[in-house]
Amino acid sequence: MIRRKEQYKEAKALTITQEIRVRFNETDPLGIVWHGYYITYFEDGREAFGRHHGISYLDVFDSGFTTPIVKSTCEHKLSLRYGDVARIETTIVDTPAAKMIFRYKIFDAKNEIACTGETVQVFLDNKGELMLTNPPFYEEWKRKVGLL
Repeated sequence: MIRRKEQYKEAKALTITQEIRVRFNETDPLGIVWHGYYITYFEDGREAFGRHHGISYLDVFDSGFTTPIVKSTCEHKLSLRYGDVARIETTIVDTPAAKMIFRYKIFDAKNEIACTGETVQVFLDNKGELMLTNPPFYEEWKRKVGLL
């Protein structure tokens, strides 16, 4: 069976939006956000998602697992600048695979898309072993939020 990104459905109800203000230290000498900080903004969105939907890093850790990122993509559309207030929209992608996929859209103050991206995280148990099936706590969470 070939798995394609199109087969995964976005769980529209499982989206969180958070505002951030671009800080001086995130910009280059021209006042433009350095490209690497967009990945940090994705993490801000992921952490907000986790806190809001009950699947934070600490919840995962307390269940005996970690979720390292194994893939990240970032497509830059417009530049953010020092002082801008941006909005990060973070959505989990429902997949049967033993991983967490998040998609991101970062909007500028004019509500134009400045950046889009995606991260993929896998589950490791407390011994560092890769989980090939979803851990029980994650299956339970998916049921709770209506993904199963």
